[in-house]
Amino acid sequence: MEPLAAIEELRDRLPFQMDEDEERDALGALEYLSDEARHYGSESWKTPLVTPPQVCRLVLRAAVRYMKNPDGFSQSRAGDETVAWSNTDGEDAGTPHFTDREIGMLKKISGSSKLYVADFTTGPRRDANCDVGYVPCGPGEAPFPYFSDPVEPW
Repeated sequence: MEPLAAIEELRDRLPFQMDEDEERDALGALEYLSDEARHYGSESWKTPLVTPPQVCRLVLRAAVRYMKNPDGFSQSRAGDETVAWSNTDGEDAGTPHFTDREIGMLKKISGSSKLYVADFTTGPRRDANCDVGYVPCGPGEAPFPYFSDPVEPW
């Protein structure tokens, strides 16, 4: 599918001129991040024209972050040649990725929520294949007592 941000937009946001290899890497990052945005957000985001502009900006933000620091360094020092990686990004360090906050924003923009509906009952149904006053369990398991009065449980 088409990336949700153009390579020209990414070029404009970088503080350096990309060479041919960096442009190829940048295009791959845009494609990867666009697919991730669709995964966390909505499959209907097929092109930038039908995608909320906030999503396209999130893709660009993550791509710029990656292109500025493709190795995922958190510390660099020229004098002693010190380089360090951070554990804050975990296994995503050095890869194009969205932060947890950005993933939450993608989900919010798409309208997905963490509200789920669970089907449950408060006790045995009247048509349950079980003695009155007991809750049926799984196959082969004995029912357990639920009511204190087996004559008038309802």
